[in-house]
Amino acid sequence: MTAELFEIEGNPIPENAVSGRLTMRDGVSVRYARFAATGRPLKGTVIIVTGRNEYIEKYFETIRDLSARGLGTLIFDLRGQGLSDRLISDPARGYVADFDDYAGDVEELFERVALPDCRGPFFLLGHSIGATIGLLVAPAMVNRIRRMVLLGPLLGYPQLPVSTATLRRVTGALHVLGLGRIYASRTRDRRAVTPFAVNKLTTDHTRYERNLTLRRLHPELALAGPTASWVYASCRAIEKIEDPDFLARINVPTLIMAAGADEVVSTPAIERLVMRLRAGSLITIDGARHEMLQESDLYREQVLAAFDAFVPGSGEV
Repeated sequence: MTAELFEIEGNPIPENAVSGRLTMRDGVSVRYARFAATGRPLKGTVIIVTGRNEYIEKYFETIRDLSARGLGTLIFDLRGQGLSDRLISDPARGYVADFDDYAGDVEELFERVALPDCRGPFFLLGHSIGATIGLLVAPAMVNRIRRMVLLGPLLGYPQLPVSTATLRRVTGALHVLGLGRIYASRTRDRRAVTPFAVNKLTTDHTRYERNLTLRRLHPELALAGPTASWVYASCRAIEKIEDPDFLARINVPTLIMAAGADEVVSTPAIERLVMRLRAGSLITIDGARHEMLQESDLYREQVLAAFDAFVPGSGEV
């Protein structure tokens, strides 16, 4: 089954696109797209795992960058967002019951799309909660994914008036009481626009406006704020990743990048985790905001250079 991809001026669909929908074992339909590389030599395939309130179209520029390097890509909309099935009746509310559902989708896409249709070896590139999902799925992918590059994983919430433990208790109570679908933030309109001057995502005005145009022309791609259940699920995922027994099972060589000016996820939490990660290393991009692949060239080129140094290809033509 094919699935539509949207392009706008300045953000064309990359070459060699094949899009589709995959129905997961629990019946949720997920939109995905794969792109064969244009550059040579062919070096394998990067599985891109996006962040909250993101979608395939936001990564067209990055897909073209990888393609020119000889790397194909496989990317999908996380369940509950983009054009994948929404999980509750209100399509604007960010909801998931468990982050393990996200991780399971990565595994299933790998088995049913990457292995039969994409060229190996395989690498994983995750952003924000996509990076968190990468950590969750790593033990199951140790002999499948050669290396992971994780940008700004959600491992803690900065500038909270309460601790993460308290946040977990409060949102957990709401979830258990059947109130998990209420908003956990003040953003309740998916059409709401944050002015560039006060945004926390990027210093690049052109890329910021490009992403706003995508949302304005295709509002069905977007979400409003997360629900209490989503936040509770994120806290449980963080707790799981931080467990020493779980960390010991992450053996995929991993490069984690932190944004020096990140106000969306906790950089100190990332630093603490990397110190305990057996196969991990950390690079901090000083001055960058949270969305490093949507950042100004000054920062974005540092991310790509670190990626190039860490992700070797197969050398096959």
